[in-house]
Amino acid sequence: MVTLEQALEALKAGGDASRAKGAAAYHKAKRVYLGVPNPVLNALTTEWRGALSVEDRVALANGLWQTDIFEARVAAAKLLTQARLRPDEDAWAVIQSWVPQFDSWAIADHVCSAGARRLQADPSRIDTVAEWTTSEHMWTRRAALVITLPWAKLNNPTEADLAIRDRVLGWAGEYVDDRAWFIQKAIAWWVRDLSKHDAPRAKAFLAAHGERLKAFARKEAAKYL
Repeated sequence: MVTLEQALEALKAGGDASRAKGAAAYHKAKRVYLGVPNPVLNALTTEWRGALSVEDRVALANGLWQTDIFEARVAAAKLLTQARLRPDEDAWAVIQSWVPQFDSWAIADHVCSAGARRLQADPSRIDTVAEWTTSEHMWTRRAALVITLPWAKLNNPTEADLAIRDRVLGWAGEYVDDRAWFIQKAIAWWVRDLSKHDAPRAKAFLAAHGERLKAFARKEAAKYL
C-alpha cells in the first residue's frame, strides 16, 4: 500500500531546486514545481503501480492530481498509463474529470497518453471525446486530437479504425480557423503523424484545409509528404 503522504514524500525527495526553478520558467503555469526528473518519476510510478490494486491506483492518482503540484499531476497520469487496466471505468472517469483543468501542454499530454489507452480499450468512448471539440476551453478542444493520436499511427486499420480516423480529421477540419497556436500545432501533429501511415488521407486534408492553416502548421503537417 502506498499512501498519498508517502507518494508526496518520495516526490519531494527526488526533487531538485534548480531544476524546479527552470521548470517553472519553462512551463509558466502557476503551481508548485519540485524539479523531479522523468526517470525518477517513471521509477516511482512503476513501483506504485506494482504495489497497488487498480482501485487504489485510481484513488492515489486522483489524490496526487488534487495537490496541483506539477510532478504530482504528471505522476497521476503515469499511474494510469497502462494498456491493460481492468476494470478501467473509474480510471476513464477520473481522466475525463481532469481534462477541463488542463492549463499546460506537458500535463495535458501525459494525461492524454493515459486516456488514449482507455480509448483504445473501448473505442465507443470516442463519443465522449467528440463532446470536447465544442468546449470553450482551448485545452479541452486540443485534447480531442491528442488523445486520438493512436488512430493516426495505425499501419493496418480496420474499417472501424478508419471511421474514427475520418471522424477526427473532421474535427481537425473544423479547427483550422482557430488561431490558437496550440490548436494549430495539434492539427499539424495529427496530420504529420497520419502522413507516415496514410498519405492519401493526409494529402486530402491538406488539399481541403491547408491554405487556412497557419504557415508553420501547414509546413509541419506536410513534413513527410
